[in-house]
Amino acid sequence: MPAETNIGKREREVLTAIVETFISTGEPVGSRTLARSNREGLSAATIRNVMADLSEAGFLEQTHTSSGRVPTTDAYRYYVEQISGNARLAPQEQSMISDSLAGITDVQEFMERTSHVLSLISRNVGVTVATSGAKNALEHVYFSRLGDQKVLAVVVTRSGLVRDRVLRLDLPQSVLDLAARYINDNFRGWTMESMRAELARRIEQERSEYDRLMDSLEQLYKQGALPAESGADFVFVEGAANLLAGPEDRKRLQELLKTLEEKEKVAQLLNAYLDVKQEAVRVVIGLDDTLPSMQNFVLIGAPARSGKDMFGSLAVIGPTRMDYQHTMTAVSYIARLFDKILNEPE
Repeated sequence: MPAETNIGKREREVLTAIVETFISTGEPVGSRTLARSNREGLSAATIRNVMADLSEAGFLEQTHTSSGRVPTTDAYRYYVEQISGNARLAPQEQSMISDSLAGITDVQEFMERTSHVLSLISRNVGVTVATSGAKNALEHVYFSRLGDQKVLAVVVTRSGLVRDRVLRLDLPQSVLDLAARYINDNFRGWTMESMRAELARRIEQERSEYDRLMDSLEQLYKQGALPAESGADFVFVEGAANLLAGPEDRKRLQELLKTLEEKEKVAQLLNAYLDVKQEAVRVVIGLDDTLPSMQNFVLIGAPARSGKDMFGSLAVIGPTRMDYQHTMTAVSYIARLFDKILNEPE
């Protein structure tokens, strides 16, 4: 941001008007346009002088030969700093969000629906990540024989994430029940990483004493019934098509859309900017520090947490010309709903 961030009241009002006008119209803003809508009755000449000062300070730039100006990245950053945190969503939007998230009982489903809601309400890209780790300690496992050479393994975590996979194994249901009971009795509350390490140790140490049980556990373990943890197991991206409706450069959009298709990069982006320590919605303007294809794009996001535990993150990604106040309010509203929804009594 330019060194001179302590601009005066008049300059601040003109800059705010330019940013909001450009967000609304997408057209370079001229002094005459501002003079017609200016509540203070400033003349076009006065506004022109203020715009010249703002351009010199690095807040405005002239993209064409016209007299109009457009905000720079620094202008958007300054504008976001001035936005009040007291805005509220319209009642119909609150109802839409509540209806969309009604009946949710686990983190994965919340994140999947939220990405869609954010894309609708912001008209940009809604992105959510459900993370794994200590927060996703084991609640219970269940194994079911589906037929010859097939076993369904279901793992449920304490945060509500459900993972299931079909394994190529030939074990009777009685042995599967015994194995599930052993894991549930001994490892409830353990992280996947810790449980896998301890199981490997016990399989070697206790094989002679519990030969049949340990043999079945080894088969389940090696076939992947207890999946290893990763930094971000579930990534949901909705509304990428919304970007195509804007005036942004097509080649740059193609690069962005390709990036959004790579789930690991999306998780990397949110993990780089959002963490459990932040108390409010974060706005990051210019994401090319993390991903070069994200230059001149914005992330508005917040962690999804319960108490001090972070279960994921949610965000909107879009061009710098977006409705910041409305998007920030929507992200904040949904983030506050997370703890309430996931902890409602059934």
